[in-house]
This record gives sequence, C-alpha cells and structure tokens, in this order.
Amino acid sequence: NSMVDRIPPGPPPAMKETVATDYGYTDAAPIFCEPFRQWILEDKFCAGRPTWDKLPASANISFVHDVAPFEWMKIRILNGGHASLCYPAALLNVPYVHDAMLHPAIGPFVDTLERMEIIPTVGEVPNTNLAEYWQLIHGRFSNPTIMDTIGRICYDGASRQPKFIVPVVADSLAKEGAGARVDGLALVSALWCRYCQGRTESGDVIGPNDPQWDRLQGLAEKAKTSSSAWLEGLDDVYGDVAKSPVFTAAFDRALTKIQLVGVEATLQQYVSTYQ
Repeated sequence: NSMVDRIPPGPPPAMKETVATDYGYTDAAPIFCEPFRQWILEDKFCAGRPTWDKLPASANISFVHDVAPFEWMKIRILNGGHASLCYPAALLNVPYVHDAMLHPAIGPFVDTLERMEIIPTVGEVPNTNLAEYWQLIHGRFSNPTIMDTIGRICYDGASRQPKFIVPVVADSLAKEGAGARVDGLALVSALWCRYCQGRTESGDVIGPNDPQWDRLQGLAEKAKTSSSAWLEGLDDVYGDVAKSPVFTAAFDRALTKIQLVGVEATLQQYVSTYQ
C-alpha cells in the first residue's frame, strides 16, 4: 500500500504563452510541475524492500508501518483545502489557486478553517507536526508557477465533497455533538450550493462543471428560498450529516448570509469569530 502526493495542474492557455515566450518552445499541453513530491510506502514487500532509501533526500520517499495516517492527513488537509477554497474563488472570479491564497478574504478563510475545524479531526501522524504540514500545503497552494486553475478544483463537487468535506463534518459531530465546530465546513457546502446556482457574484455564467450539473443546479435554485432542499436532495452526498440539527442550522445560516451580504463579507465574518 502506498500514497503519492504531487499536485497535477491542468494546462491553461496562459501556460502555452509563457513556455513559448520564456523558453522558446511550442507545446500543445505544457505543465509546470511543483518542486514538491512525496511517496509514502508501507514497509511490507513480498520480494524484499527496494533500495529506494538510497535515493537523494529530494525524492522524499518514506517507508512506514502504516500508510493510512499519512493518506488521511493528505486527503483532509490538502484535498480538503482545495475543496474549501475553490467555490468562493470561482464566485469571486479568481482564476488560479495561488490567487485565491493571496485574496484578502479567501486566504484567511482557508487558513482559519484548516486550523480550527479540519486539522483537529486528523489525528496523530507519526513524526509529523500537523501545523507545519499545513504551512507546507499553504506554500504549495501559493506557488504561482504551476498555474493551477480554480475550474479544475471545482469540477465534480458531487464526488469530491463526500470524500473531502462531509467526513470531516461527520467526525466532528460524532466527537463533539452539539458543541462541534462545523460553521466553516457548513459554509463550504453553502458556497458549493451558491456556485451551482450558475452565476458568479459579478453575474458571469458558470458553465456546467459536474456530471450531475442539471440536478445540482435544480436543487441550488430551490435552496434560494429553502436551504433544506439542497441537503435533503443530496442524501447520497451528505448521508446522516444532513439529519444533524447542528449542521443543518449552520448550513442555513451560511447560505442565508451569502445571499444577504455576499461571499467576501461572509468569509470575513467567519474569520472574525476566531480573532
């Protein structure tokens, strides 16, 4: 069993121009790889361990007893971070992940959400400081060279949210009950719902970006007047989380606030609760 981590950005048109102008190459699909790479392998080999531990440290290969804690950390902090920043960025017409991290409302929102609601659910990871790991991810997200598009991260939310966001909510509710901190995670869901209404805050059309787009857009329209329509209509995404009074109330507050004061102000109000 193993886990590999390296962000694979899509090739935006601007990258073709950069390669042609700066490097003198014509490439139909150029991709700038991030310098970070990580490969975690369980130290259980049927024919003996390969000698990859002799590779340079830059290869970042580790042999561990159990890969699960490392995979859990990556899915929650990295993938969960992506799933949290993409929809406010899209709604505010922010094109790239690194731009989202620099945004005065989105960047602090993701940082606060990670520290206050996501990281506390990860659990212990051998020889790893989770706060330092988040700072590593923060730096990777902020890398302007790879030009990772917001559209790529937004795609297929109906599959990504139940992998990267909903389980975090479920764990928080199971451990903390009525005292669970889920306001930020509920806000992520509300932002996804608002995104599926199909227009940015400036009025630009958001094109279909999910295999279930028609279904999602129909539910998002209904949620304009009844927030419960979104959660009840996506039982396959939310499961028992949609039945939690704590989460449903937080979701309703978040979606109502987005509709009343807008995305940026709603993000800023969330951050202010922890300052």
